[in-house]
Amino acid sequence: MKRRVFALMAGAVILVGGLAPTVSAASDVDVDAEAEDVVNSGQFTTVCMFSHRAPDDPIVYPRKSGASHSHDFFGNKSTSAFSNLKSLLRAGTTTCRRPGDTAAYWVPSLYRDGRLVNPRSVTAYYQARNKPLGTIQSFPQGLKLIAGTAHSMTAQPARVTVWHCAGVDGSASSTVPTCPTGSHLVLRVRFPDCWNGRELDSADHKSHLVYNMNGRCPSTHPVGVPGIALNVHYLIAGGPGVTLASGSPFSGHADFFNAWDRATLQGLVDRCLNTGTHCAQT
Repeated sequence: MKRRVFALMAGAVILVGGLAPTVSAASDVDVDAEAEDVVNSGQFTTVCMFSHRAPDDPIVYPRKSGASHSHDFFGNKSTSAFSNLKSLLRAGTTTCRRPGDTAAYWVPSLYRDGRLVNPRSVTAYYQARNKPLGTIQSFPQGLKLIAGTAHSMTAQPARVTVWHCAGVDGSASSTVPTCPTGSHLVLRVRFPDCWNGRELDSADHKSHLVYNMNGRCPSTHPVGVPGIALNVHYLIAGGPGVTLASGSPFSGHADFFNAWDRATLQGLVDRCLNTGTHCAQT
């Protein structure tokens, strides 16, 4: 069956000249599925409110407070440069609505005309992405991962990161759009979903996972795991004055540090992703 999306799809997004964008209700509920014949569209979501801001990055600069560009944090409220799995699990407090999601998520801080803009929330989609039913494994606790390139000065692949306007079909773009009345700006970052089955991290914080190809994981990274897509919501219209703390608007990226409650995450993977079910948003 065909699934239509207003956010990023796995191929290029075509804007049709002369047609005004269609605006639907702009909310945290963002349709997000592959624009292809879907074999396994299992998905569950978690919405996490903005927690705090700091020039910290416990993945890239562990135990070095202030060493990073500014980041906005969601989920685990204790996340700092000194965070590790033990501290995140011990804290156990989260801005996420779904019980058990005490993972840490963060993105570069956003500026409009040189002024910091607080994000409202992030919607984290955990997706099967067409991998075979019953084959998807839960993330191991302590897994660290970065998606996107913090120093990019040119457009990144559309499967990794784009901007779009909430509720507006065909608005996905590598450049920051100006969103119409009733919508708002969203940064979308999509994480890889095939793990090498060995490492919780790697030297570049990326290469221990890769993106699946047509629903299949390569022999080098044979373990299918949930594919996370983060939609970060900003209550502004966007436009040419938007930049990121990491640099240009093309430098969108996101970090994930898995500190989910193990049983909760495993249950969602089994109930939603491995059965091809779209579970209700929390």
